[in-house]
Amino acid sequence: MPSLSLRGLSVQAYEGLRDLAHRHHRSMQEQARLLIEREVGLSRSDGLERARQWRLHFSGRSFPSLESDLRADRTR
Repeated sequence: MPSLSLRGLSVQAYEGLRDLAHRHHRSMQEQARLLIEREVGLSRSDGLERARQWRLHFSGRSFPSLESDLRADRTR
């Protein structure tokens, strides 16, 4: 499996990654891998095309508001 070493990462980016990993109960390596894979997946043209298809699929539809759902749940 390929590996990657990052140099020149700012202290803020390092601490931000550490905090993000901690909040999601992941190692820093696991969190960095997830972020990179997610970003690369979204930047591919097929990912953008899928997003366009979903937007078209849901365009013109109305969805109930979250507020009305919460209010309805409170009155049960």
